[in-house]
Amino acid sequence: MSYDIGWAKVDLKKIPKRVSTEIPGPKSKEMHARATKIMKGLSSQVKLFPVVFESGHGCTLTDVDGNTYLDFSSGIYVTTLGHCHPKVSEAVAKYAKQLMNAHDFTTPIKVKLLEKMTEILPKGLSAVQLYDSGTTAVEAGIRVCRAVTGKSEFLSFYGDFHGKSGHSASLARMNATNGSGRAQGFYMMPRPNPYRPLFKKADGSIDTDAYIAFFDEFVTEATTNQVAAVVLEPVQGWAGSVFPPDDFFPKLRAWCDRKKYLLFTDEVLTSIGRTGKFLATEHWNTVPDVITLGKGFGNGFPVTAMIARSDYGEQFEKISASTSYGGNPMACAAALASIEAIQEEGLLENAKRLEDYFVKRLDKMMASHKIIGHVRCKGCLMGVELVKDRTTKEPFDEAGKLVYQTAFRKGLAWIPAGHILRMSPPIVMDLDVAAKCMDIIDESIGEVEKKLGY
Repeated sequence: MSYDIGWAKVDLKKIPKRVSTEIPGPKSKEMHARATKIMKGLSSQVKLFPVVFESGHGCTLTDVDGNTYLDFSSGIYVTTLGHCHPKVSEAVAKYAKQLMNAHDFTTPIKVKLLEKMTEILPKGLSAVQLYDSGTTAVEAGIRVCRAVTGKSEFLSFYGDFHGKSGHSASLARMNATNGSGRAQGFYMMPRPNPYRPLFKKADGSIDTDAYIAFFDEFVTEATTNQVAAVVLEPVQGWAGSVFPPDDFFPKLRAWCDRKKYLLFTDEVLTSIGRTGKFLATEHWNTVPDVITLGKGFGNGFPVTAMIARSDYGEQFEKISASTSYGGNPMACAAALASIEAIQEEGLLENAKRLEDYFVKRLDKMMASHKIIGHVRCKGCLMGVELVKDRTTKEPFDEAGKLVYQTAFRKGLAWIPAGHILRMSPPIVMDLDVAAKCMDIIDESIGEVEKKLGY
């Protein structure tokens, strides 16, 4: 289909739009109350602002009361191309009428997607399996690493998130509902956080060499030296859009090669354009051995992938890779249309244009607000860390919640994370809309500062 490349244009004279006296409005409150009699276990963003959304278009969301918001979270890093991108919607609709599922059999649309993926992925990463959730893809990656190496131990990192099922959960922080401990053979280590470094040089800057040296010692002291892979997010999402120092990934790649460990990067959150590259690891010229894709891969349709180096492809036969929903025609159509839209609309370049603006604006905001301790950005992935004091860096959770709620009432839909403001606008956003969104955040931080006595 052909469509106007400016389909997501927002009229800032009309949006954000508030029609109800209170936000959330009466219909949202009534419907939310009905839902929560049955639906349990809500996320923090819903608890803090229980609005009921009814529709979305591009960079906007509209609730059941008719209030329209600017979307600064892309669902939750999912609708990277905006809500209801016409190319993606048309592709899904076509296969919803033509062929919804064919189990693991080859279909023409699957062939097109697989061939397109080999065009955009680093050379050599061409052994692919398609799934329906990030967790499932991560679990498959774990099994491939075992099959390839014949080893069963895994190293992962504090603050990363990889899913909520057995072994994917064991790669991250545990809680009581996961059991009395992580699965046997799974170990966690600290990773470099430029704002909160564990190891520093004499001048106070982060010391990535010291982290690598610690990894060596940790393997000797904590494992049986049967490590199959090192698993990590290129950029930490759940932890608050934390970017590693630029020298970390090249050094980690070299360390894995020296130790003969596979490097497994979980790009469910960062992949397919979010950071201005198809893969976030491209920013550091690093090619992993295994990767997972998700979230924006199908722009909201549940489609994910686990990909390994081509010479590991035969090992896929050992991992029981069959899947009920993964790679169904609708999913393949959504993923292919998403990749093509990024290419046709120059959206990687647009993400970089937005980054250039966001970096300048974030620096200006930090200079204006005492409670901002740190800002970071790559493409359309940002984090703002709120602190009670810049010297102590004590997290300011109360401020984070208040800023989130204040900005939402002003018409900005986004994601809270305690004291960290997480932002992930669609990469189809233009600079005028980006400026309006940042104005709302800037104003909200100022109002909260005043309320809290800063």
